[in-house]
Amino acid sequence: MKRFLFLILAAVFVLSACGGFQIGDSEGSNSSEEDSASGETEGSDAEGSNGETVTLDFWSFWGSEQRRPVIDKIIEDFNNSQDEIEVQHTYVPWGDIWTKNLAAIAAGDPPDVIINDINTVKLRAQEGQMEPITEFVDSDVQNRFYDQMTEATMHEDEMYALPFNTDTQILFYNKDLFEEAGLDPEDPPSTWAEAEEYATQLDVEEGGSYERIGFYPLIGAGSDVWMMNALGENYVSPEGDVKIDTEPVHDTFNWILEQKNKYGENTITSINSQFENAQQDPFMAGNIGMMVQNANYYVQLRDFGQDINFGVAPLPEKEEGNGHTSWGGGFVAEIPKGAKDPEASYKFIEFLTNHDSQLYWAENNFDLVAHEEAGNSAAESDEFSESGREVYSLMVENMDNTLLTPQPLVAPDFASTVNPTFESIISENTTVEAGLEKAQSDLERIVENNR
Repeated sequence: MKRFLFLILAAVFVLSACGGFQIGDSEGSNSSEEDSASGETEGSDAEGSNGETVTLDFWSFWGSEQRRPVIDKIIEDFNNSQDEIEVQHTYVPWGDIWTKNLAAIAAGDPPDVIINDINTVKLRAQEGQMEPITEFVDSDVQNRFYDQMTEATMHEDEMYALPFNTDTQILFYNKDLFEEAGLDPEDPPSTWAEAEEYATQLDVEEGGSYERIGFYPLIGAGSDVWMMNALGENYVSPEGDVKIDTEPVHDTFNWILEQKNKYGENTITSINSQFENAQQDPFMAGNIGMMVQNANYYVQLRDFGQDINFGVAPLPEKEEGNGHTSWGGGFVAEIPKGAKDPEASYKFIEFLTNHDSQLYWAENNFDLVAHEEAGNSAAESDEFSESGREVYSLMVENMDNTLLTPQPLVAPDFASTVNPTFESIISENTTVEAGLEKAQSDLERIVENNR
C-alpha cells in the first residue's frame, strides 16, 4: 500500500513537471490532412485467423479538436491494416490519466496501451508498473529514435516503451526589432554575454520604466534549463551525483539575478502576466526582443502572430565552447503491467511510432516526433510554410544539444526537493551561496536515503 501511494504521488509530480517550461498551449494542427498515416492499406473485417479479434483499449490525453482527429486517423489506419487487432481510443483528461492508470493497474484492469511521460519510464519500470517489450523489439525499431530517447526507455537492459514525441527549447527573436536597434537580424546572440549586449540595444526605457525589454533568461525557461546549459548536463546524474553547489551553477544564478535587478521585479511580472492570453502575447506585441521557448511556440506565432518577422536559434551558450545545451521532455507509448495481450499491444505501439504515422503526426501537430527520419522528412515537408520548415529544421538539429532528464531512481522527486530553494534564490530571500549549499545538501541526503 505504501508503494502504491508513493506512485500516486509520483504521478501527481509528473503532471506538474513533464509539461516542461512552456508558456501557452503547444497544441495546433496543419490545415491539410493526408489520406493515410501509413500508406495504402486494405480494408478488413477486423477478424483474425482464429475468428476472434483482440480488442485493445488505448488511453491518451489527446482530446483537443486539433489532436483528436490526428490520433484517431492513425488508429483507423492501424485497424484497417490488419484483421487481428482492433484498437479503441479512450480519452482521459491530462489531470487524471496517470493516476487513473495506476489505480487500474492496482485493480487488475489496466488499459492495453497508454501514452505516458518519458522522463519517468525508469521509475515505473522499477516499480513494476509496465510490461517490458525487449522480446518484441528488433534493432531496426530500436534504432528509429534519437539516442537519448531510446536510453530513457531502458532499465536494467530491458526496453519498456517506444518513444513517441519530444520537444526542445530554442531562442526566438524579433528580426524587425533587431534592425531597428542596429543589430544584424541574421546574427542572433551565441553566448550569454552577447545576449546581454543585444538586450541592452533592444531595451526601450522611458521615465525610469521599460516599455520594451531585450531579454530576460526566466521568461520562457526555468533556472534549471540555464543550470543545464552551463553544466552541459543535468545537475543530478542517473547515479545520483549532485552538481548544484558548483561554479557553473553559481555563475548561472548570479547572471539571472543581474538581469532581474536590471529590469526590476515589476517589469518582469508584467511581461510574464501578458502570456496568459495569446492575444496579448508580449513577444508578438514587440514588448520583448528575444526569449527562450519550447520550439512548438511556433504554432502560436503561426496562428496569432502572422505579422511578426521572427528568427530562431539555439540557446546561447555560457561562453564560447561551452555548448548550446537545451532541455527536452516528451512522451512514450507503453504497455501497463497486466495488459491482457502484450504482443498485440506492442504491434500497435510499433505502428504508432513508424515513419508514416510519425510524419503524419508531425505535419498535423507540429510536434517534434521521436522517429529521427520522420523528423527529417517533416523538416522538408510541403505541409509547412517556409518559416515552419525553418523552425522544424532547427528543432531536429537542436536534438544534438538537447538533454532529457530521466528521474534518477535514487532521487525520483529531485525537482520538488530543490525547486523551492531555487525559487527562494531568485526571489532573493536566500543568497546564492547559502541556497545552493542547501540544495546540494538536501539532494545528497535524498540520494543517500534511497541507495
